[in-house]
Amino acid sequence: MNRKLRVLHLEDEHRDAEVVRDVLETGGIACEITRVQAREDFAACLEEGRWDVILADYSLPSFDGMSALKIAAARSPDVPFIFVSGTLGEETAIEALKLGATDYVLKERLSRIVGAVRGAVREAQHRAERQQAERELRRSEAFLAEAQRLSHTGSWGWILSTGKVTWSEEQYRLLGFQPGAAEPAVDSFMTAVHEEDRARVRRILEDSTRAGRPYEMDYRVVLPDGSVRHLRTVGRPVPDGAGDVDEYIGTSTDITERVKADEALRQREQELRKTAAELARVNRAATLLVLTASIAHEVNQPLAAMVSSAASCSRWLAARPPEMEMAQRALERIGRDGKRAGEVIDRVRALVQRRASRGEAIDANQAIHEVVALTRDELGRNRIALTLSLARDLPFVTGDRVQVQQVILNLVVNAIEAMSGSGEPRQLVIGSAADGEAVRVEVRDSGPGIQAGQTDEIFEPFYTTKADGIGMGLSISRSIIEAHGGRLWAAPNPPHGAVFRFSLPLEITGERKP
Repeated sequence: MNRKLRVLHLEDEHRDAEVVRDVLETGGIACEITRVQAREDFAACLEEGRWDVILADYSLPSFDGMSALKIAAARSPDVPFIFVSGTLGEETAIEALKLGATDYVLKERLSRIVGAVRGAVREAQHRAERQQAERELRRSEAFLAEAQRLSHTGSWGWILSTGKVTWSEEQYRLLGFQPGAAEPAVDSFMTAVHEEDRARVRRILEDSTRAGRPYEMDYRVVLPDGSVRHLRTVGRPVPDGAGDVDEYIGTSTDITERVKADEALRQREQELRKTAAELARVNRAATLLVLTASIAHEVNQPLAAMVSSAASCSRWLAARPPEMEMAQRALERIGRDGKRAGEVIDRVRALVQRRASRGEAIDANQAIHEVVALTRDELGRNRIALTLSLARDLPFVTGDRVQVQQVILNLVVNAIEAMSGSGEPRQLVIGSAADGEAVRVEVRDSGPGIQAGQTDEIFEPFYTTKADGIGMGLSISRSIIEAHGGRLWAAPNPPHGAVFRFSLPLEITGERKP
């Protein structure tokens, strides 16, 4: 022992107390002894609560050992109590042990006190350690039970050979049972599983335990009130010393809220996809509406010429034969103008009505020319100079021609709108080039340009600088290009304007346009 034992000695004979001290110290027990002989002193010392062992005579003039034992048992039950007496008979000693005494030593055999004290103190220490371990265990079990309750996670064990199953309290609750109200068993578990999941769960258990491998499964349980709960169970085998598996342990977790959240997220994604599709349709319509005035003007010119030529032809046909040659020329003009109007209408119809064909070979230069044809009058009305810088022998790309053309059209219309109020020289450059394994298209304008830090922000849904805009054009255009395996980005175009570029991967054959 590293410190002196604190001994409370109930003894009325001073000499006997000194003999006990000498025997203990001779036996190698360093001790600090406090001697008392009255009830009041004995009780007061116990209140201090600092004793390692109590030694007590059985018979004192005004007090007795049995009364002292009862007091000690009530106030200091963990302190060893040893009788040291010369008058203690065998029956009395047995009765004292029953009442809680640790040991007894007769004064005529006082040498035995050394072993008795050592044994009593050692046992008290072991008992204190066990009690502390039990307290820690109960505390850990309480923490675990509370953690399982808060996290909705239960634990279980399963002995395969005996079928014995154990459940934690939370495992009971997860399966819809009151803790301890049902006998844990595989059959009890299966009755709680939703009937539509039961066969699958049983098959997983049988296959996994037969092979001795871990398993993880999601399933539903039906609670007594009819509500459904989604659980995820993880089971792990516990091999014995020989490597054989006869036991499984695992956890079950309530994932109902996660499942509901996932379902809500899927529904939200579906709604967003529908919204995006509708916005794409609206954006497409809005883009085409911008061109309506230009297209109407372009179609109106040949139609007006046709009407005028038809009127002149009617007059000339009513006149004499010399005017027949002029009527012939008027009819030729009507044919040319009618063909021109028909081509414009065909281009618009192709852009609006053409069905998607993701596997179509696309000539980017041709797509650019068709967009330019639709916007040429709008360019002229806004006094915008157009420059085409198109690579020759440009490889085909693969995708949906209408969607790619929609992207080009959207970029060109945005450029026209950006330059419509600008006092700077209005220049629009549309270019194409082969770029490694891709084709790159760019639209460069001389408008007010893009502010620093906006090159990514402008592609966000609903971002717009227009008072009446919906802010989906660039977002949808980027989505279209990315869906084709390409990339759309923007950059400033010093000293004025902006440049938008997109790249599309080459067609699989790598074929170049003839």
